[in-house]
Amino acid sequence: MRLRTVQVIAALTAAVAFVLAFIATGIFIVSGLFMALGLAAVAWLAWSLVHQVRRRRRDRPA
Repeated sequence: MRLRTVQVIAALTAAVAFVLAFIATGIFIVSGLFMALGLAAVAWLAWSLVHQVRRRRRDRPA
């Protein structure tokens, strides 16, 4: 059975679409990891600033 030109083009297009889908998924996962890392850094920064302010208030003479 011989493949027609349209069938070969459709197969190549499908292969490219699958490769792009896997690349997009990988980018999504990496982007999600960096987002989580950034959120963790912001949370730690907020926590440390609140902790610092509370400590200064407690140590300040009345």
